[in-house]
Amino acid sequence: MAFAVTSNSFKDGDYLPKEFILSADFGFGCAGGNKSPHLKWSGAPAGTKSFAVTCYDPDAPTGSGFWHWLVVNIPAAATELRKDAGRPDGSNLPFGCVQVATDFGSPGWGGPCPPVGDKPHRYNFTLYALKVERLDVNGASASLAGYMVNGNAIGRAKLTGKFGRRK
Repeated sequence: MAFAVTSNSFKDGDYLPKEFILSADFGFGCAGGNKSPHLKWSGAPAGTKSFAVTCYDPDAPTGSGFWHWLVVNIPAAATELRKDAGRPDGSNLPFGCVQVATDFGSPGWGGPCPPVGDKPHRYNFTLYALKVERLDVNGASASLAGYMVNGNAIGRAKLTGKFGRRK
């Protein structure tokens, strides 16, 4: 069985529903529910000791993309993250998980909200099977945590959602 990630919230390549878009509380002009989508996986490679999940927008006009979510230390026995698992306090995540600060400056899910008039952005949800039980990401930036995740990955599975705002 191939390592794969799916979602009950959206299909690969589809537009993300409003409940997953950034809320007005953040002041970027979007008015979504700011909930992280459901993610489910199967076919983890032999030797998997933990998982990590990232959501990254390579289309953000920053010169370096934009990190929307980073979760590490997901137990190897886990097979999914339920909808709204990305609450900033981590209360909907499996025990022991750690959320790294996103490019919004704090941990937890930060939904899509690309600039008005930009082409629709891609939001790449990548699930990593890791060869270690834990990553010490205390105080790490999103980029440093991503480096640590990639350096310990023994498998990857990706799911992409889209979102854009018209003029």
